[in-house]
Amino acid sequence: MSNAVCDFYCEKILSGLLDVPVYFEKERVFAFHHTNPLWEHHVVLLPKKHVESLLTLGEEDNDLLLELMRTAKMIAGDFMARFGAARIYTNLGDYQSSKHLHWHIGSGTQLRPY
Repeated sequence: MSNAVCDFYCEKILSGLLDVPVYFEKERVFAFHHTNPLWEHHVVLLPKKHVESLLTLGEEDNDLLLELMRTAKMIAGDFMARFGAARIYTNLGDYQSSKHLHWHIGSGTQLRPY
């Protein structure tokens, strides 16, 4: 993976430097169980390609975005079936601590403050 921009997900997660419990993986997307979860069930979904945020996706990323959305739908469907509820969100600007597009998918009791 050659990314001009370094961020936590590229540098630690996708490089394999930090071992995380994998939830789902395909050629272009990666989902893992959050290591410091906000909810009882908390998965982070990201593209393997570095994309800074939802706002920086280009037309050339349309297929990638569809794959991410299909994967988010699959994870949320799993959470709905097992836990009866799910939430999906991405952060932008100051709310986005790591400048790599990612979605949080969660369910259950909130374990810590945002």
